[in-house]
Amino acid sequence: MSSALEKSLTLIELLAAHPAGLSIGEMARRTDQPASGIHRALQELARLGYARQLRAHGDYVLSMKLPAMGLGLLARSGITDVAQPILDQLAGETAELIRLSVIDAGDLVWVAVAQGATSGLRYDPGQEQGVVVHLASSAGGIAWLSTMDEEEMLSRVSRQGLRRDGGEPVAGAPVSLAELRERVEAARRDGHSVAVDSYIPGMGAMAVPVRYRGGEPVLGCLSIAGPAVRMTPARMAALGPALAAAARDLGAVADGSQYFRNIVREHEAAPGNAGLAGETTGK
Repeated sequence: MSSALEKSLTLIELLAAHPAGLSIGEMARRTDQPASGIHRALQELARLGYARQLRAHGDYVLSMKLPAMGLGLLARSGITDVAQPILDQLAGETAELIRLSVIDAGDLVWVAVAQGATSGLRYDPGQEQGVVVHLASSAGGIAWLSTMDEEEMLSRVSRQGLRRDGGEPVAGAPVSLAELRERVEAARRDGHSVAVDSYIPGMGAMAVPVRYRGGEPVLGCLSIAGPAVRMTPARMAALGPALAAAARDLGAVADGSQYFRNIVREHEAAPGNAGLAGETTGK
């Protein structure tokens, strides 16, 4: 690692994944950093209010300062303002879990959710907000990959790997690039992606890209997820039109979110897109 800042951010990301806390020794083992350096970094993070020690000589945890900042940013970005009514309506129509992921710095990140299943068997993870989506094994990831050319798709998949968190793949997840290509091609052909027993055992999901005003750029992905016993191929086909309509609605109201407007501006400023500036935003 090249800088103190990078080392500190690595510790923050590690603690964010372990809300119960970790010891200095465990963090040293997981990050391959010396315990003395980790101790100094944690003391500085604690001084600034970003971390705290559970007890004397005990584990360290993150404080609520970073989550509060993140929630504040999400609220001020306008994403939930424009998206939540659409997600809630789709959840009511489908009686399943609806999730919105957005593109952020080259990743796909879950940011909003609506639960439509009110009783009985349901899929309700409750811990995925702010999590980077694993592209190869998730419906949202495959939907995003379906919007890319071969070179970009391979680049993004190789960066993450075929296996989620580098561990053993879930039984239904693709185990080769050839199998992943087949799923991406099926998503292009069918208009939506499918992942069954792929991201989490027993879960079935389908997803579509969310495109700005139905065109470019891609802003994120919208998915429907539920128990695999309910999310059969026939039911997914039946839910497809409602999912696609909700994604179009999101793309149509994206100008109401500062976050989405930033994505559009970045797209317009990219080489080869100069002629689009002002055209897609209507300015």
